[in-house]
Amino acid sequence: MKPLDLRGLVPAPVTPFTRNGDVDHAAIERLGGWLGGFPGVKGLVVLGHAGEGTFLSPDEQCAVIESFVKSTDGRVPVIAGITLEGTKVAAAEARRAVKAGASAGLVYPSHGWLRFGYQKGAPQDRYRAIFEESGLPLILFQYPDVTKATYNLETQLDIAAQPGVFAMKNGVRNMRRWDREIPVIRKERPNLQVLTCHDEYLLHTMFDVDGALVGYGCIAPEPLIEMIAAGKAKDYAKARALHDRLLPVTANVYHRGSHMEGTVALKHALVARGILEHATVRSPLLPLDPGAEVEIANAMRSSGLGQAIVRAGAARAAA
Repeated sequence: MKPLDLRGLVPAPVTPFTRNGDVDHAAIERLGGWLGGFPGVKGLVVLGHAGEGTFLSPDEQCAVIESFVKSTDGRVPVIAGITLEGTKVAAAEARRAVKAGASAGLVYPSHGWLRFGYQKGAPQDRYRAIFEESGLPLILFQYPDVTKATYNLETQLDIAAQPGVFAMKNGVRNMRRWDREIPVIRKERPNLQVLTCHDEYLLHTMFDVDGALVGYGCIAPEPLIEMIAAGKAKDYAKARALHDRLLPVTANVYHRGSHMEGTVALKHALVARGILEHATVRSPLLPLDPGAEVEIANAMRSSGLGQAIVRAGAARAAA
């Protein structure tokens, strides 16, 4: 099977809910149709942290995949977060994703590793088993350095060499490790597509990658597509200008007390762009403090991110 080409922007969209907390499939079709209409968008990753994927039942997860697939009319691949803790149940989750129409899977570390760490070889076994049992092409997910689920360089290289693994989502959030490890990964695994997921550190990481797999992409696809192009061209001045333009949005979405608040803030930003009608989330997420929605809307406007227009599968920003 020819690997997917994710060299560009890969947004990780939110999962919209109705006001009573059910999955809002009509809103998914608006959101997915809008994002899928940008030529620089290479895929959509659903059911991740931004998508509240672990807050959904298996049936809801499959329905979300199906709705995002429908929303793009096959223009871009839909990639599913594979999040369950045990390898056997994660493989079953991957098989369900395939049946629902997913083109690839983003494999999360087993949850227990966040606190306790992992046995040597266990991550490699997890990727091997999921691919062998589902046939789903896989993306390696590098977790932040502050967790015990972050993979050392040897483990990253091992996983990247395994059948079925074609890309990496790197969110190590330790620039010493980024600067030392990414060049080695590039040299040793030249066919691996490397995607940054540093929503709050995009400028630093944009010059070493093939693209970006970020929740940020679901609210600001236009400037992020430009920033990726500037990074590939080694045009620091343009990338810096885009970074500075977006800084009010970055601060209001990602510089909050908890990174999880970013998911709520993303929904408020999509309300400001006219894609969502409200920012309903599921527990354990909570609403933001009063006034946050105004701050986010003001930040979006100040960064030139106006209301979006969706027309028959095409996307553009309103002037």
